[in-house]
Amino acid sequence: MPLLRLRDGAGLHYETHGSGPPLLLVPGLGGIATFWQRHVPALARDFTVVLHDHRGCGRSGPSDVAYSVGQMADDVLQLMDALGIARAHLVGHSTGGAIGQTIALDAPDRIDRLVLSATWTRADGYFRRLFATRAQGMERLGRGYYGQLGNLVLYPPWWLSRHADELEAAQAASPVPPTEDRIVLARIAAILAFDRAAEVGRIRQRTLVSAARDDAVTPSYFSEDLARRIPDARLSLMPTGGHFYNHCFQAEFERLVAGFLLA
Repeated sequence: MPLLRLRDGAGLHYETHGSGPPLLLVPGLGGIATFWQRHVPALARDFTVVLHDHRGCGRSGPSDVAYSVGQMADDVLQLMDALGIARAHLVGHSTGGAIGQTIALDAPDRIDRLVLSATWTRADGYFRRLFATRAQGMERLGRGYYGQLGNLVLYPPWWLSRHADELEAAQAASPVPPTEDRIVLARIAAILAFDRAAEVGRIRQRTLVSAARDDAVTPSYFSEDLARRIPDARLSLMPTGGHFYNHCFQAEFERLVAGFLLA
């Protein structure tokens, strides 16, 4: 798969699929393109789908920089430039949604329509406690504990009850190299520092805000607040599905996103 050399020499793994208007699918804190893999066949029928592993994550390889959401957004813009994409739709999940907000605010001509999935604009007390606990778990008990705790909060209980074994097997068999612990911790610090709450009212792109009501990572009140702040934003809340509701209800998510982007 292609590897883009960013302006500072760091690598950025990316891939493209399909044809049509460009559509950036930007993953969350894990930063791995395979988060979107199951959605590619459906979305690539109508769009040129662009995926990437965030700098420092997975196949992009380690990178020692001052991690921030602004830096992550700049990497996306460098990828767009390298691919000759002047303007694209963007679907951002969680941290990817923070990246989408940043590009929409700081480089508005680069974004056509915007989908903000299970994301937030500013860390609150709950969000800080959750990610402090996850970071402490990694530091004290290691990556295995971090992953187990992550699964418990990323998916709803009913889904884990049915799919825990296959999820663990898939994660164990993943060909994507794990992101180094120090980079995961630096990225957690970056998302805790992110705050565009006072500015999202300036977003003028047609925007869909989507989440599940039982999300335990970015509770749905974040999405409700985003939809209130962004002019004419559309809000879609699934009754269940957790933070990874797009995995629990794959077909429904694909219909929602394609319907919004193609309307």
